[in-house]
Amino acid sequence: MTYALTDSWTMTRRELARWGRQPVTVVVNLVFPVMLLLMFGYLVGGGRGVSGDYVDYLVPGMLALTMAFGLEGTMIAVTQDLNKGVVDRFRSLPMTNGAVLVGRSAADMLQSALGLTVLISVGYALGWRADGGPGAFLGAVGLLLLFRFAMLWIGIFLALVAGKPEMVQAVQILVWPVGFLSNAFATPDSMPGWLGTVVEWNPMSQTATAVRDLFGGPGGESGHVWAAIAWPLALLAVFFPLAVGRFARLSR
Repeated sequence: MTYALTDSWTMTRRELARWGRQPVTVVVNLVFPVMLLLMFGYLVGGGRGVSGDYVDYLVPGMLALTMAFGLEGTMIAVTQDLNKGVVDRFRSLPMTNGAVLVGRSAADMLQSALGLTVLISVGYALGWRADGGPGAFLGAVGLLLLFRFAMLWIGIFLALVAGKPEMVQAVQILVWPVGFLSNAFATPDSMPGWLGTVVEWNPMSQTATAVRDLFGGPGGESGHVWAAIAWPLALLAVFFPLAVGRFARLSR
């Protein structure tokens, strides 16, 4: 376990060093969710079926949406390491199998936490407030990061299956339905019956609804907190071993 943690931390520092060499990518990943928030909040509008201030409904939805998007950076980095022979070099070292993936995921989670901080700050600037108290606020952030962690390992597995950076864009399209077939922008009650049912079962919708409840905003339901925990854990139980197993087979 000590070797696994040390190797994973070494790989995490390697990924963080990329931030200094590629700052534009980091900035774009931070700015893009802010642009979406401003666009849907003030340009496109929306909020069908929402009672109360739409910004109070939209901000938690955008926080959940941000956790589902932006996986292509990690996916491309994984495929580039595979195709440039970097992983082969690591295989020649006494390194724990899977430390490369864990390091990459840890760096992504740090950037995701930074992205949440930026988007929450913008939400406060727009007049949104989290009224659920400090404990509920931390619980909401925890649910968002848990959902991101699950989505991240789905992305890593798909990247290992794709194998090449040019295939990542095609695979990334699979994530878009998860983001937009959700209650991020409107309530399921305002949608056609079949579509509303799909939206309600969407794991991202479960997280968004639970987060809205913890933040004390409109559209929140306390019963969804457990679902917001169960869905990511179920996805992790499937895709984490699949990704590590796929990487192990590539190492043979």
